[in-house]
Amino acid sequence: MKVPLKSSGVVCLLALLLSPWLAAPLHAGNDVLGQIDLEGATKVEKDAGVWVDGQYVGYLRELKGSKKILLLPGEHEIIVRQGGYIDFAQKVTLRAGETQTVAVKLEKDTRVQLPKITAEIKLEVNPNRAAVFVDGVFVGHVAEFGGMGRALLVAPGKRKVTISLPGYQTFETDIDLVANQKSTVKTDLVKGGPAEGTPLPQ
Repeated sequence: MKVPLKSSGVVCLLALLLSPWLAAPLHAGNDVLGQIDLEGATKVEKDAGVWVDGQYVGYLRELKGSKKILLLPGEHEIIVRQGGYIDFAQKVTLRAGETQTVAVKLEKDTRVQLPKITAEIKLEVNPNRAAVFVDGVFVGHVAEFGGMGRALLVAPGKRKVTISLPGYQTFETDIDLVANQKSTVKTDLVKGGPAEGTPLPQ
């Protein structure tokens, strides 16, 4: 898979509160659910996106406290993804009331070809924890590409930027960039989107 970048039942707690197919277990208390704790070795892992059973739930470092991952008992697949790295994938089997810790380590993807000529996209998006996709490929979360000295570098040409977060409507925009052009995407995500998040691209 080539990533044209130079920049470095699925539920989290929020999704549980909003997802009707899990409403019954919640009434019985969290002792009915299992919990997954993810530990990242470096900043690369901690800023990586997390999918559970194919649905985006957030980036790794934020998935604790009120955003901790709570799941129904059974087998679940955890995938951790960061632009320029090989996906980390692991299946876990949870029992009710159990907490499992998964250590995440990402390896560089040597197949990725970085563009020699780039254009720049800065993001000013709220909430800044939302996932960012360029041409369908996950590249990070908004906070990584906004503020002083931080931007998303992409190959020139037509690019589709998608920004998604569980509980909010997905934002999409098409940008046609020339070499060395700088562009800024500004938006506030609108509440009311699907609670289950963004499906993992195949």
